[in-house]
Amino acid sequence: MNQVSTQELADWLDATLQPQRFKDYCPNGLQVEGKASIRHIITGVTASQALLEAAIARGADAILVHHGWFWKNENPCVRGPKRKRLTLALQNELNVFAYHLPLDAHPILGNNAQLGRVLDLEVDRDAEGNPIVCGPDGLVWLGRCKVPQSLEQLGRSICNALQRAPLIVGNSQQQIQRVAWCTGGAQSMLEAAVAAGADVYITGEASEPSFHLAQETGTSFIAAGHHATERYGVQALGKAIENKFGIRVDFIDLDNPI
Repeated sequence: MNQVSTQELADWLDATLQPQRFKDYCPNGLQVEGKASIRHIITGVTASQALLEAAIARGADAILVHHGWFWKNENPCVRGPKRKRLTLALQNELNVFAYHLPLDAHPILGNNAQLGRVLDLEVDRDAEGNPIVCGPDGLVWLGRCKVPQSLEQLGRSICNALQRAPLIVGNSQQQIQRVAWCTGGAQSMLEAAVAAGADVYITGEASEPSFHLAQETGTSFIAAGHHATERYGVQALGKAIENKFGIRVDFIDLDNPI
């Protein structure tokens, strides 16, 4: 079975995702060092205790996730669930890799790029072929439905693609063509979508002000699930690792209704 050194993989991931470009809420990269070489990686959305246990049960050497650990403003004390997670990783020499905003933003492997693919959206691109983005850190993607459709029809297609009924705010018969989207908890970026002239903004979560802003601006709002919209970037990244290094990479989807 092929293997790659932990350091070589960490260097490749950093070169590919360029975390230095982002002012993030957590450290990106190798968060917990485990074995010196890696033959098998488990990918998932979040480095939960359940994902760690699943990786250990499968004999994996590393996990690679979008939501890792050590978030800003969290209690730094190693107690309770945090202690259990760290203990599992350290006792089993499990490497923990996590990439947050860099994985959202990558133009090919990222969550936004992959959600656009899954939802069959046509991405707006500049003359060099780069996606046209807006909002903080350029995280909001812009594009359009390949076939103009109503908000109700778009909601049904999202439900079918993600296997999750989305929360929808807007006139169900509104004709949708121009779309803006950003995966996860990006409801605060609705204003950027409005400024960009989107007919609808798709993200993962909603907050109370989302309803009023959508109603008052005429830009419809869809919250399709934080977990549901962020399952695809880490899978694409795992496939790229598999192709690059020839090691085994498996995705485990531990469903989360939020």
